[in-house]
Amino acid sequence: MNFLEKKICDEGVVLSSSVLKVDSFLNHQIDPEFMKQIGTEIANRFKAEGITKIVTIESSGIAPAVFAGLELGVPVVFARKKKSLTLTEGLITSTVYSFTKQEKNEISIAKKFIESGEKVLIIDDFLAHGEAALGLADLVIKANAHIAGFGIVIEKSFQVGRQKLEENGYRVESIARVKEMSTNGITFIQSEVMSS
Repeated sequence: MNFLEKKICDEGVVLSSSVLKVDSFLNHQIDPEFMKQIGTEIANRFKAEGITKIVTIESSGIAPAVFAGLELGVPVVFARKKKSLTLTEGLITSTVYSFTKQEKNEISIAKKFIESGEKVLIIDDFLAHGEAALGLADLVIKANAHIAGFGIVIEKSFQVGRQKLEENGYRVESIARVKEMSTNGITFIQSEVMSS
C-alpha cells in the first residue's frame, strides 16, 4: 500500500460505490506536508519530459499542481470555472460536465499564459469520467501546446476516464488507482511509487 492509499484508507469516507470523500486532506482542508509529497511524486514521474508549464482546474487541483510546479521549477496555470472581471480578454474556453455537481461549467484560461509549443503537464485531483481532464486537454490544444501527460492524485479506475485519455494517446500517471469501493472498504490497483 503506498502513502496515498494508506491516507485514503485512514481518512477517506466512502459515500457510495462511486463517491469518495477526501476533504480532510485534499478537497476542503489541505495537508501541506502531504500535498508536497503528492506533488513530488507526480513531478518525479514526469521529470524527464521537459515540462515547461502545469495546467490544472480550480480548486482542488491547485495544491498538488503547485507542489509539482515547485519540484519541476515551472509555473502553474489554473483554469477558472467562473467568469471574472479581471479575466475577460484573450481567453481560451472549453465546456466541462461535472458528474459530482451535475452541472456544466465553462472553463477558461488566458491565452497569454500558455505559449505555442510549450510542454504541458495536466494535473487534477480526481480522474473518474474524464470530463475535466479532456476539457483541460482541449484548452492546451487550443493554445497550440503539447500535452506531456496527466498527473492524477486519485483515479477511479472502475470509471471510464483513463480509457478516454489513453484512447486519445495520452499518458496517465495516477498515484492511487481505486479498483472498487464500498462502505466495507476500498480495493486499489497497485501502482509503483517513485518517491517516499
